[in-house]
Amino acid sequence: MKVSGSLNKFFNPASVAVIGASRDAAKVGHSILSNLRSNGYAGALYPVNPNAKRILGLKTRPDMLSIQEAVDLAVIAVPARFVLDSVRQCARKGVRAAIIITAGFKETGEAGYMLEREIIETAAAGGVRILGPNCLGLINTANGLNASFAPLMPRQGSIAFFSQSGALCTAILDWSLVRGVGFSKFVSLGNKSDISEIDLLGYLADDPQTRVILGYIEGITNGREFMDKASEVVQKKPVVVMKGGGTSAGARAASSHTGSLAGSEKAFDAAFRQSGVLRAHTIEDLFNFALAFADNPIPEGPGLCIVTNAGGPGIIAADACERSTARMAELSPGTISSLRKNLPPTAGFYNPVDVVGDARAERYEAAMTAVINDPGVDGALVILTPQAMTEVEGTAEAILKLKGKKKKPVLACFMGGNSIKKGAEILRAGGIPTYPYPEDGVRAFDALLRYRRAKERPEPGFRHFDADQERARRVISSARETDRHELGEKDASEIISAYGFRTPKSALARTSGEAVKAAIKIGFPVVLKISSPDILHKTDIGGVRANLRTPRDVETAFLEITSNAQRLMPSAMVWGCLAQEMVTGGKEVILGMTFDHSFGPMIMFGMGGIYVEALGDVSFRIAPVGVFEAGSMMEDIRSFALLKGLRGERSSDISAARECIMRLSQLVTDFPEIVEMDINPLLVLPEGEGAVAIDARIVLDYFSFEKEK
Repeated sequence: MKVSGSLNKFFNPASVAVIGASRDAAKVGHSILSNLRSNGYAGALYPVNPNAKRILGLKTRPDMLSIQEAVDLAVIAVPARFVLDSVRQCARKGVRAAIIITAGFKETGEAGYMLEREIIETAAAGGVRILGPNCLGLINTANGLNASFAPLMPRQGSIAFFSQSGALCTAILDWSLVRGVGFSKFVSLGNKSDISEIDLLGYLADDPQTRVILGYIEGITNGREFMDKASEVVQKKPVVVMKGGGTSAGARAASSHTGSLAGSEKAFDAAFRQSGVLRAHTIEDLFNFALAFADNPIPEGPGLCIVTNAGGPGIIAADACERSTARMAELSPGTISSLRKNLPPTAGFYNPVDVVGDARAERYEAAMTAVINDPGVDGALVILTPQAMTEVEGTAEAILKLKGKKKKPVLACFMGGNSIKKGAEILRAGGIPTYPYPEDGVRAFDALLRYRRAKERPEPGFRHFDADQERARRVISSARETDRHELGEKDASEIISAYGFRTPKSALARTSGEAVKAAIKIGFPVVLKISSPDILHKTDIGGVRANLRTPRDVETAFLEITSNAQRLMPSAMVWGCLAQEMVTGGKEVILGMTFDHSFGPMIMFGMGGIYVEALGDVSFRIAPVGVFEAGSMMEDIRSFALLKGLRGERSSDISAARECIMRLSQLVTDFPEIVEMDINPLLVLPEGEGAVAIDARIVLDYFSFEKEK
């Protein structure tokens, strides 16, 4: 249960009570009160401690109800067993915002979980929003509010940062002071029992002191809500998130191709991409990207120009550019002419622009001025290596002159240690992001570029298809009645047919004679497949025979297939064989779905067949999937060119494949009890001829069966 309400009382309180304030400098309650007093916060402070009269020169109160004045924010730092009573007092007092610093709740086990739940229910009933528990607190540099026990106060800046890890917060604060990075807001989320990253995104989107939002998370509970909120916020300012705790060690076992290829990391990648969130894979990238956003305009296009006094670093930067979504800008003839006039004959006049090793500040300035004025250049990266003639500080000043002259991002890479330190400080103070290595600068420009594309993403283009839901529901209900949560090809094909998928003509044969009759009715050639709810991967046991052209072929294949099943999987229930029309002439792809506990149904697309897991050439999106995402997820795979046609081949029916993705998305959205699914292969025929779902299987949520019993 969560109470709604603005977070303004957390960041701009007129008064703060510290419950558990202490005279002991080694206690958290003392650190919090000291931080509130010593960093410029001008509001009223009320230490709460029944065993002291004054702390840090402030009169103490024995409890919250003894405070006569109104209190906007309470910071609770008492032992876990006393927190519930403190929250009750806050509710009675009319406090609407509380930070629970104390640990010892759901992170400790079941008893802690139950206590935390009771605290949150009590707070919600009393109209109190909660940050934490088990958190560091929060900081607002705009008003000097440091309601945390962090040992340091960050500089003012335009970066807002939230983190699920309090220890990471303190390390980043220390790092930020060394790097000269400033923050607008700094928030430790802790257990996220009430206030989560979703709430903070909503608040920070409209915070005038914040230009870019950074976050470190280890998990998201309400994934769809996060995506919706992030999509809104990204239209106002960039959101960069690092996700921790995503290794394969935590992945669950899965029987489908989709399940084995998916996992939480794929879900977060897909969710971030669809909502426009930029994902940072390292802490270094998290803040490198933030520095670029904090003081730079967003590039109009992908063209990056590199200006360097050393060939090697310039080549490294160019290589990094080729590996990114940016591109090396092509300089105009006018720019090249200007460079020839101002640089020595030994210089490089194209891109990278090499001003050579003896370049002084004025040469850098001339080159940068020519480059930044080129209409084909969307941003610049200036690389400096300290050499005998290099004017480090003068070059930094020259770069600063260009800031703001054009609405183009300018980034710097000053490589080295002590010799470039003062120059880097000049650039940072002037708002030019500075990176130690060329690749860092290129990745930062690429982040700026990806943000522009995220803002300019077209509407999803959701489509609704006519479907026979009742027909699909009957098949699922029948599976429940017989306690089957894995549906083989026969039932799965029935369900997807109800949602408009074209499937081959087929018939179930219980004997070889029935198989021959079915094949004659369907028309040769045919395919014969084992039909069993227990045999999921038919080819693994020799359970498929294709291109059967005569009744004799069918009879022999039936006996071989059923014998293989009895020999290799003697405990499997075998219904017989499925005789199926043989469809040829297309490209095999796989469509799949798996359920992610954070985001719900996740759709997969890739080249199909038996090698899909080995090749891993697949892409993912969170359902529902519209026209734009269906198209882009096909283009994401490396082998998309095969569908477009190579060396004179006809293009595959890409439009039909895109429609199949959206139909699958609608199916799994309508039936949340579907937790895994493969359509493999989906045969995409030549352009204009459609697509045929050759084989399919579905896994239903076992626990939904148990609930109905």
